[in-house]
Amino acid sequence: MQLSDYKLSNTTEIQQLFTRVFSDSEGLEEGERIGTLVQDMINDTAPEDIFGYIASEQERVIGCIFCTRLFFDSPIEAFILAPVAISTNQQGKGVGQALINYGIGELKDKGIKLLLTYGDPNYYSQVGFQQITEAVIKAPQPLSQPEGWLCQTLDGSEITPIPGNSACVKALDNPVYW
Repeated sequence: MQLSDYKLSNTTEIQQLFTRVFSDSEGLEEGERIGTLVQDMINDTAPEDIFGYIASEQERVIGCIFCTRLFFDSPIEAFILAPVAISTNQQGKGVGQALINYGIGELKDKGIKLLLTYGDPNYYSQVGFQQITEAVIKAPQPLSQPEGWLCQTLDGSEITPIPGNSACVKALDNPVYW
């Protein structure tokens, strides 16, 4: 397995991966929604506000993660890890954790201080995320499952409250994803 930055030349393959994986687990409508989200993130997000990483085998993308900037009133380098897709036949083999850990390392190297995600606490705790509340860091949209609001610092410091609201990139700024 090889881990690397995503390339625009992989856009169609990456979009198809997200559509297929989310269709398999959540149904066709959700698969199409997440596939469109990924396409919109790639097309409509400024390059400095998006990082994507892929896992590949034999030049075929088997996993992908995206991290997009979160904006706060105070100047802090923060990103959100979402969405994540690992080929259905590759799940449970450590691909997701390896890819997320790779992405975390890349973000650390870029000087990013804070990484958040919204997902399964049991899964994401295995790669360093901790549950937080919106009293600590407000989500950009109302959370349908507040227990899934997770965070980790990338500089070894403690998670500290960030006052005020947060905002995400345009593609992710839709209540349906939250």
